[in-house]
Amino acid sequence: MALPPGIGYLAQQLPRLLAPPLVVYCVKLVVELRLGTEIPAWVTTTACVLSGPVLLTIIVQYRDFIVRRQAAALGAVVAPSLPGWIGGINMLFSSQENVYPAEPLATLCSEKMGYTFSIRFLFQSRILTADPENIKAILATEFNSFEKGAEFRGIMEPLLGTGVFAADGEMWKFHRQMTRPFFHRERISDFDLFDHHAENAIAQLKARLREGHPADFQDMVSRFTMDSASSFLFGQNVRSLDAGLPYPYYVTTDPEYSTRAATVHPSNAFANAFQEAQTITAMRTRLGQHWPLREFWLDRLEKPMSIVRGFLDPVLKEAVAKKRAMATSAEKEKINDVGEREVQEGESLLDHLVNYTEDHTILRDEILNITAAGRDTTASLLTFTVYMLTEHPNILSRLRQEIIRVVGPNQRPTYDNFREMKYLRAVLNETLRLYTPVPFNTRSTIQPALFQSSNGGPPIYVPAGTRVPFATLLMHRRTDLWGPDALKFDPDRFLDERLHKYLTSNPFIFLPFNAGPRICLGQQFAYHEASFFLVRLLQTFSGVSLAPNAQPPAARPPAVWTTEDKSGWKAHEKIRPRSHLTMFIYGGLWVTMEEAGTEAEGA
Repeated sequence: MALPPGIGYLAQQLPRLLAPPLVVYCVKLVVELRLGTEIPAWVTTTACVLSGPVLLTIIVQYRDFIVRRQAAALGAVVAPSLPGWIGGINMLFSSQENVYPAEPLATLCSEKMGYTFSIRFLFQSRILTADPENIKAILATEFNSFEKGAEFRGIMEPLLGTGVFAADGEMWKFHRQMTRPFFHRERISDFDLFDHHAENAIAQLKARLREGHPADFQDMVSRFTMDSASSFLFGQNVRSLDAGLPYPYYVTTDPEYSTRAATVHPSNAFANAFQEAQTITAMRTRLGQHWPLREFWLDRLEKPMSIVRGFLDPVLKEAVAKKRAMATSAEKEKINDVGEREVQEGESLLDHLVNYTEDHTILRDEILNITAAGRDTTASLLTFTVYMLTEHPNILSRLRQEIIRVVGPNQRPTYDNFREMKYLRAVLNETLRLYTPVPFNTRSTIQPALFQSSNGGPPIYVPAGTRVPFATLLMHRRTDLWGPDALKFDPDRFLDERLHKYLTSNPFIFLPFNAGPRICLGQQFAYHEASFFLVRLLQTFSGVSLAPNAQPPAARPPAVWTTEDKSGWKAHEKIRPRSHLTMFIYGGLWVTMEEAGTEAEGA
């Protein structure tokens, strides 16, 4: 039987914890033997107790001294340090309950620290940056100096294994090579899949609204993207939409009514377990190698991941068996000009991957990696887009007019339609800017690196082996990069002179899909899926409004957000953004909608 995580963690730390007092006690015995005198017990006890903290202080100070010397030798400086308790111990106990993702850093960065600084956590330094030049170095120009890192891989391994998002080096290249051919234009422009699931989702949305109840758009669109992703990726629809949409919390006297049916529905078990596993993993990522201190007696990932594996393993076995059965009669595989296997008509990603490997672990890891990206990021994008449309009815009206003019009131959109709908893409980009689906990411340095200083001073030295988080969300909201109206939702900034003034001259200020060799393979897939769903939604509904009374009381924005907001991020929010691996709205996005008439509005 495996040890509880906390016990295992302490067992690993035991030698370094016991070594200092043991050395002190041995010194005490030697001194007494040599001098022939007995050292008082209180002196021995005090020395043993203090030996650990004293040694730790010496090690930290020496390490900092070496880093300063290395920096000075390169004409650089160490990163300014975020104030906090000794060793950053306070981060272990900090609550994220009322924290707006990345917002606490905004005022601190702009006024005191610049946009690259050091955070101490349990005596380890992490260097966080929201500077586009430094993020460019991480993702592109100095790509070979950075990797996901052993700590990140270890934390992500129970969820994503060695899949493309957690892997480094040759393993990452292997996964990337396997997956790339599946995201060619011909695959991601086949809209039959989107249409089937969008029709189901919108029909359920319409039925719920006709009952006179608000609907949780976030829940609905998460089911839509889950069903689309599962069908696209492993050829089996998990049918999470079959569980039905939840009711507002006040519909019955039982406040759990709105979620119980969806929780126990067998078709939704995989989606719920996968979501729970991501939430747990996100907390572990924040705590690093010290995560067992928060899960001392119980590994919280075991239960949800057993459900995930229980769903996927039969699917994997079936795919491998199907490939073996067809091996003798299948036509010779087609290889493209760059040596990649061409995806065959009707293949799912899993059908494609089994031609590279039959290893169940590798297959499961890759499917889970792409599922996490394919489901959550697009659901986040659609959720926050509709939230912004509730706040800006003039933008919604203009977007509907473009949809009706280009596509029509009932027709299915095409690839060429999307190329023509510039305002639709601008609305999506502006949502991606202000509500970046992945607000934080991280790398570790393989070798020492130099970062640009925000104030034009000497470069900042980043030692080898340093974990380097980067805050894309914070960079997307910087007024010095996007103009004084950076916090305003205005899709026209991607169409007018501001596009050329800010983004064209500095493209690394906008990175919703990463950049460089690890740029998101599914970028265009996400744009197409989100665009398709929005077109179908706004063909069906002409208006959308928030239903604040349907929002669970515990999930409503705290009153202090309007009175203590110094950066301007929270004062006008009607919902509570949160983040695990991706951004989401705590408690859901509860809305009402007006059905469109039959006339061709805006034609």
